[in-house]
Amino acid sequence: MFRLSQNPSFANLLPSFDGDLYFDNSPEHTAQRILYATDASVYQEMPIAVALPKTVSDIKQLLRFAQQHGLGLIPRAAGTSLAGQVVGSGIVVDISKYFGKILDISADEQWVRVQPGVIRDDLNASLKPHGLLFGPETSTASRAMIGGMIGNNSCGLHSIIWGTTRNHLLEVKAVLSDGAEVTFGPLTRDQFEAKCRGETVVSPLEQRLYVQFRDWLSTPTVQQHITDGYPKPTVTRRNTGYALDALVPFFSTDTSSLAARPENKPEPTFNFAHLIAGSEGTLCFITEAKLNLLPLPPKESALVCAHFNTIRQSLEANLVALAHGCSASELVDDYILQLTKTNIEQTKNRTFVEGDPKAILMVEFFGDTSDEVAKKAADFVSALGQKELGYAYPTLFDTDTLKPWALRKAGLSIMYNIPGDDKPANVIEDTAVDVHDLPDYIDELDRMAWEQHGLKLEYSAHAGAGEIHVLPLINLKSSEGRATFRALLMDTAQLVKKYGGSLSGEHGDGRLRGECIAFMLGPENFQLCKDVKDLWDPHNTFNPGKIVNTPPMNESLRSEADRVIPQPKTVFDFSKDGGLLELAEKCSGSGDCRKTEISGGTMCPSYMATRRERDTTRGRANILRHFYSSIEKPSNHDYEAVKDVLDLCLSCKACKAECPSSVDMTRMKAEFTQQQYRETGVPLRARLVGNFTKLMSLASVAPWTYNAIYDNPALRRAANRAVGFHPDRTMPELAMVTLRKWFATRSKKAVHSGNSSGINPGPQLLVFCDEFTNYNDVQVGQKAIQLLERLGYSVTIPEHVESGRTYLSKGLVDKAKAIAIRNVTLLKDLVTDDMPLIGLEPSAILTFRDEYPVLVPDNLKSDAERIAKNVFLFEEWLARETDAGRIDRNLFTTTAQVVKVHGHCHQKALSSMIPVKKVLSLPHNYTVQLIPSGCCGMAGSFGYEAEHYDLSMQIGELVLFPAVRQAETAIISAAGTSCRHQIKDGTGRKAQHPAEILFDALL
Repeated sequence: MFRLSQNPSFANLLPSFDGDLYFDNSPEHTAQRILYATDASVYQEMPIAVALPKTVSDIKQLLRFAQQHGLGLIPRAAGTSLAGQVVGSGIVVDISKYFGKILDISADEQWVRVQPGVIRDDLNASLKPHGLLFGPETSTASRAMIGGMIGNNSCGLHSIIWGTTRNHLLEVKAVLSDGAEVTFGPLTRDQFEAKCRGETVVSPLEQRLYVQFRDWLSTPTVQQHITDGYPKPTVTRRNTGYALDALVPFFSTDTSSLAARPENKPEPTFNFAHLIAGSEGTLCFITEAKLNLLPLPPKESALVCAHFNTIRQSLEANLVALAHGCSASELVDDYILQLTKTNIEQTKNRTFVEGDPKAILMVEFFGDTSDEVAKKAADFVSALGQKELGYAYPTLFDTDTLKPWALRKAGLSIMYNIPGDDKPANVIEDTAVDVHDLPDYIDELDRMAWEQHGLKLEYSAHAGAGEIHVLPLINLKSSEGRATFRALLMDTAQLVKKYGGSLSGEHGDGRLRGECIAFMLGPENFQLCKDVKDLWDPHNTFNPGKIVNTPPMNESLRSEADRVIPQPKTVFDFSKDGGLLELAEKCSGSGDCRKTEISGGTMCPSYMATRRERDTTRGRANILRHFYSSIEKPSNHDYEAVKDVLDLCLSCKACKAECPSSVDMTRMKAEFTQQQYRETGVPLRARLVGNFTKLMSLASVAPWTYNAIYDNPALRRAANRAVGFHPDRTMPELAMVTLRKWFATRSKKAVHSGNSSGINPGPQLLVFCDEFTNYNDVQVGQKAIQLLERLGYSVTIPEHVESGRTYLSKGLVDKAKAIAIRNVTLLKDLVTDDMPLIGLEPSAILTFRDEYPVLVPDNLKSDAERIAKNVFLFEEWLARETDAGRIDRNLFTTTAQVVKVHGHCHQKALSSMIPVKKVLSLPHNYTVQLIPSGCCGMAGSFGYEAEHYDLSMQIGELVLFPAVRQAETAIISAAGTSCRHQIKDGTGRKAQHPAEILFDALL
């Protein structure tokens, strides 16, 4: 692990610092600093400290401290930068937790004032009732923050109609290097000259900024250098160096012509905010921003997903799309499309794909009516046909367009699913040229990469704006790969300059492309960029080593070159992922796990509640990558640092599906925990939770005694405290008879009496009697079995043992493996295509599908995989039977009823909520509505544990609890036993399993 050798006196900051500060060698502080050593780029550098300021005063204190000790301040928002912008050895200042307020909305004047930690999609959710939006829309918009979007001058997929962040940045409030807090906004000539005279300025530095820029940019030779050296005007995405070209027009206007200016033409203005956009936090520290807003787009939309056999064809079709007035034109190539076939979430999004195209161009049209957008789409498709471009043109409308867009946005991250050390390298991914030059440029780039470097390239994204994200596969763990990494960038820079393009369109220069700026812009312009940095930041405090004075672009990478790191020995089989370490390395850093409950989804529930980087899947993957790649003999300190970060992982499995890179944190956490137990021993509470089935079996001998204790508040609180559970958490009741005993007794009575009523001779089913249904939720099992029999099926509970879920949840993987082996051995000759195994509790039955195939030894793998294919959630199986026409809807009531459904996390990750909605709609007049909740917050024993109880309830309050409270007359459905218990404790409402609801609906 990284340790501090010497440390400035950060402790002196603490008394007056309102935010959070991490700087020492304790496990918690060490872990925090490790998490902030990387972003979404290939770089890694340990910061001396991490600060989460709460106030502007905190930021000013950090600035003074950094200048006193010669440290850099590295501003960080979502940490999704691809050029190493937020990686450095100074103090990383994360504004994402405490600087996230929307301060003011003016619907009439169409602007909003925000703090830099406001998330773009969350902002637009607040603006939607006003009929407005903030236009720039990056693929990371569900977590990208306004501060980061300003820093990179972000654009996104609708930039051809909505422009860049700079286009909509009206004002910036910031702290300058002298500590003054200043507001930069549009200035008329008179206002600008007043600033130069020292009027209305907040400090001498502010005055110097205006005077010096007037002197520089009024000079004809400087203006000519900028005109000649910067990308040509038709390149709309231009982020190379500082945006001096955006300021020059103010000075190049002939003042003598101003009097003759037409009345409707506004007077030119000067705005330093346009320079700050794209400056990557190197000039000042942003504390607020005023943004221009746009009306919401027309309600109707059509998306033509045109299929092509070559990349060039798709780029020629892009010009046709632009001529037809599209709102977006985005490319996805065959490399990404192939990878979507193996990604849980994206397999659901690729249903529009026909065959195996080399490229798909997604072209969107907006309109006021469905007929209007349908005609626009048809005219475009007709034009492609006339030019013989493309072979298929599926067209989607309205909400059906969301899935293709989700697939496109996952493009860069999904590439990290490629096994091996050759990984997608962000190095030439951000080049932009004139859109008419794009076909020739990409042809030449492709040829150069192959002929000079032996590289095949992957292409995606913003064809309509002249910027294709290009990714080569390079092994940056090798010296040879690092040399290729550098050489490819230098050769690409020459090609981009040949076409008058920009080496960075929207991702920024950072430390990745800084070395190339002198070549791209010319020595005079590059020197002016350096002078700008010196003027604004004479102490080199704000994000040093970015844009100018950057270190070599192939240094400080995540991995040490040519070092062989053995994969750790594991209980789980990680071979399909290349090993445990490689699974952790699949994290691209894109930060999909940082979205909030407003954007929806399940990943990552603890982050949604805490808003801390350490509580993201990315943070956990980073700490595991460090642990397994940096430490040969871990100490207790090292284990504790990792454990501290993994602690609030609820093992919801959402990351396995929702993370584009399919980072399975649930499995990695369990494996690490098992390894730690071998070194430090198994805690008592973990043993108790793991041995749930054994303890319930003992308690079921006298269930009334167990219930008497836990039904009594005083006794329950004492008992909970004794085992480390929270005293306010109630405990599930123990049934007076187990489900197995009930079923066996019932079957014996039927056979003995010779009356088979209730024992149906119809098609046979195997029902898995999981440990939770067997002891606590017996009524669920009883109603499910009786429902199945009423529907005409014969039910058998086969011989098997518990699922092993409780052991897995506490990291007792060795124990779970023994159970998996036992169950596969018992069931391998019973479970078939014709005799499926049906389960009621998602967390239990889905162990067969998810964990068992990677737990059992090789001699049982084929059996485990075959069983996995024939294991179904109750709802999945019933939906399949419904689709086959084998379920009679007339058996159910016709009474009208609303059913609100909360999905279990494992159900959403490994299955789907579609079957649930389908089967609960069997009663003719049942209206089924999915609650847009993520995790309920209980997560097995997590919500019982004393230190996790408050967070558990906080997670429930994000979406689930309020939705349940509002649905006063609705039936609440939840398949998970933990979910039902959490709903009861959080709202006082009783939620029911879908099987219970359907049984009660029988006529």
